[in-house]
Amino acid sequence: MTWKTLDDMDLAGKRVLVRVDINVPVENGRVTDATRIERIIPTIKDILAKGGTPILLAHFGRPKGKSDPAFSLRIVQPTLEAALGRSVTFVERPTRAIIDAQPQDAVILLENTRFTPMEEANDPQMAQFLASLGDVFCNDAFSAAHRAHASTEGVAHLLPSFAGRLMAEELAALEKALGKPTRPVTAIVGGAKVSTKLDLLGNLVTKVDHLIIGGGMANTFLAAQGLPVGKSLCEHDLAATALDILDKAKAAGCDVILPRDIVVAREFKAGADHIILAPDACPADGVILDAGPATVNHIASVLRESKTLVWNGPLGAFEIAPFDMATTAAAREAATLTKAGHLISVAGGGDTVAALNAAGVADDFTYVSTAGGAFLEWMEGKELPGVTALMG
Repeated sequence: MTWKTLDDMDLAGKRVLVRVDINVPVENGRVTDATRIERIIPTIKDILAKGGTPILLAHFGRPKGKSDPAFSLRIVQPTLEAALGRSVTFVERPTRAIIDAQPQDAVILLENTRFTPMEEANDPQMAQFLASLGDVFCNDAFSAAHRAHASTEGVAHLLPSFAGRLMAEELAALEKALGKPTRPVTAIVGGAKVSTKLDLLGNLVTKVDHLIIGGGMANTFLAAQGLPVGKSLCEHDLAATALDILDKAKAAGCDVILPRDIVVAREFKAGADHIILAPDACPADGVILDAGPATVNHIASVLRESKTLVWNGPLGAFEIAPFDMATTAAAREAATLTKAGHLISVAGGGDTVAALNAAGVADDFTYVSTAGGAFLEWMEGKELPGVTALMG
């Protein structure tokens, strides 16, 4: 993959459209988690340092293509100013004349791009309008790169375009993980349902050396092989699909790792009585909620032999103790190996990030993506319009 970055651009005197992700959680009119805002600050500061004027484009919530005060980006302005350590000019109805009237060192925040249906429709008129406001385009929102919208893809074809610091960092990490990885490569894929990750599994079995399957997904694979799963979360109707994935993995030389032992309870609740059983011993009224210690030991041994790890999805019901054991143990093993320089570890997806944070190791991974859908589609091998546009 080749794309231009901030370091390739002469921004002196330029008005720089910057697509960012500041779609942050808000309660009672206040931002409750400023992580996404904090992550775009290096790009804004570097544009200013190079003599450019950053003009921030972003969406906020789902206003359904109409102007709605409840979804105005004004709400993030104070938090953005605090993170940046300077004032930010909010412009509700921008024109080029209004933009040009601002000082060269201004930081400009435009209103929610989704206040018109033309944004999500990637309407050429919307893209042309946005392009008229700036001289160059910077995409720093990998999390929105899987959407072909006017502010992510359309405008990139109309102006000289480059990746911001956050976008470039994400793309470099992903290229290391699956583009040109150091082998052996291991993927951990967990979560509730196989049906949501069919494309992901189909792509990974051709890319990785070891595929560890956990969570509710593993139950579907166990059941497909004729093993009892009791009352566990399981997509029995996908048995043939699961077997097909196993066949594809075998043909590709990919080692699929399923639970070697299971943690079974009678109910899904924190602290529920539980027992460790062999994978073929789940009782009819049992619920599989985690992988057992033998599985954890095997996963640790695989990770110790690996050079690259890609992780999406927990290995069990990590939200409730003690069924977070396998996820936490694997996360800490991967973190230890990463800190020691033995492993490149890239993880992403909402539950995965939450699990790594709960285990206290998110900062020890090589890269943790908060991009959600874009991260998943990249792992599935799909083209991301917002990235492709930067490489044109």
